[in-house]
Amino acid sequence: MRIERIEIRHTKMELVSAFETSMGVETYEEHIIVRVDGDGVTGWGECVVEEAPLYSSETVQTAWHVLRDFLIPGVLGRKISCVDDAIARGAKFRGHRMAKAGLESALWDALAKAKSVSLSKMLGGTRERVPVGVSVGLQATPEALVKKVGQHLEEGYRRIKIKIAPGRDIALVKALRKEFPKILLQVDANSAYELSDVDVFRAMDDYDLLLIEQPLSYEDIYDHSKLQRKLKTPICLDESIHTLADARAALELESCRVINIKPGRVGGFTESVAIHDYCASRNIPVWHGGMLESGIGRAGNVALASLPNFTLPGDISASKRYYKEDIVEPEFVLNSDSTMTVPTRPGIGIEVLMDRLERVTVRREEFKS
Repeated sequence: MRIERIEIRHTKMELVSAFETSMGVETYEEHIIVRVDGDGVTGWGECVVEEAPLYSSETVQTAWHVLRDFLIPGVLGRKISCVDDAIARGAKFRGHRMAKAGLESALWDALAKAKSVSLSKMLGGTRERVPVGVSVGLQATPEALVKKVGQHLEEGYRRIKIKIAPGRDIALVKALRKEFPKILLQVDANSAYELSDVDVFRAMDDYDLLLIEQPLSYEDIYDHSKLQRKLKTPICLDESIHTLADARAALELESCRVINIKPGRVGGFTESVAIHDYCASRNIPVWHGGMLESGIGRAGNVALASLPNFTLPGDISASKRYYKEDIVEPEFVLNSDSTMTVPTRPGIGIEVLMDRLERVTVRREEFKS
């Protein structure tokens, strides 16, 4: 397939409600949508950078620069027979994994469409439905959290993840377990704690959590190994895992017993599959995280989560969980068994609604061969 045209769009989508974590409060989500055209086929991808370097060192501005000045020139006008060709052309540029993942995901979609197969099948997916859960931001009080979680349980979600932060942790878990003693429950610290906070997490051992996600520094692997040895509850690493090499190091050091895979964080679907396969060989479960994606990114997430070792419910909630109006059709909906249906049409399996995309576009830039 010859890459004839690439377009990038900076989008800003209003959230249904404010989403608070230990890093701050979000009311809008800003990402970059990537479109690739060639040989009569259009591929779509989503670069899950944010406005500020909070979750990642990358931002909308840095990813725009790297895409425009380095990654896009490497593939524009070129004949690409597989995604590995594009990855090889960008390999000399260090880091910037979210920028790389945005372009790579659009190429995966285009190549899958060219072969008339679903992205799920291209990646090695084996399931028609994937188990999903919901992520709940920090609430003002434990009572407010209980109410919010109750609403999501009524919607049909069976796994609940709550955000925690220093001083806003044990009381939240205790309140939820008192009200909902049997639900699948996990917590996400987003790197907000230190090793000296071990007693907070020891206290959580009494509440039957699925896992504790990224309690310590966003680049740490070693101190997590010290913390995991002191806990019964599995630690899950998120921000610390950027590559397959990081995953190998974490498992060798016994820093965690679960790994969260996000394609944006690790540089794309190719590296995600490699991490998935390695964890499967070590009998380590993985699950799919979320970055408040639009339906474009969500479609890719569902396809990836259909691989067999994604055995824990992912953060791939229905479109309406975050946005009043998604930019794709069909929108993603929650099935009655807390699963999401894997698209079977070629590529990511959805149609982008251009009028809606135009309404949320802040700026766009087009590149032609």
